[in-house]
Amino acid sequence: MNLGFAMETAKDTALDPLTEFREGVELLKNEYPQKALVRLRRAFESDKQNAYYISFLGLSIAPAQRKWDQASELCEMAVQLKPKEIKFHMNLVEVYALAGRREKALDKLDYALGLFGDDARLKQARCKVEKRRAPLLPFFGRSHFLNRELGKLRHRLFQLTSLGR
Repeated sequence: MNLGFAMETAKDTALDPLTEFREGVELLKNEYPQKALVRLRRAFESDKQNAYYISFLGLSIAPAQRKWDQASELCEMAVQLKPKEIKFHMNLVEVYALAGRREKALDKLDYALGLFGDDARLKQARCKVEKRRAPLLPFFGRSHFLNRELGKLRHRLFQLTSLGR
């Protein structure tokens, strides 16, 4: 077997960082955080100063590994590197919301609204973080599995009924 050919083939199958990043973001959008994490980590390893790679790596770590502090640190680092990039602020807010830090998420959204003005994406994110319906079974805690599962079901039903209008 020709070893040089094998090495060339291995190089061809390795994706460039930008492709890894794009595919990772797409996987994240489609709710595959574990798979996205692998791609985004590869992109980050190739350029550890790229604010986009840093921010989206943090955003993928939150749902994939539930390492809230690490995820928020990465997103905050990206915001510090490029404070004028609205998506980095939104990624940070999403990490805080996933971590259950709603007040911190709302504070960051208010800060971003002050920085960027009345941006529709920020307003929509604020509404999403703000709104929480009461638990269906109030005698159990909000985090009880029955409340979580029934809440997901209720959410799907509301989505279906709003689509049928």
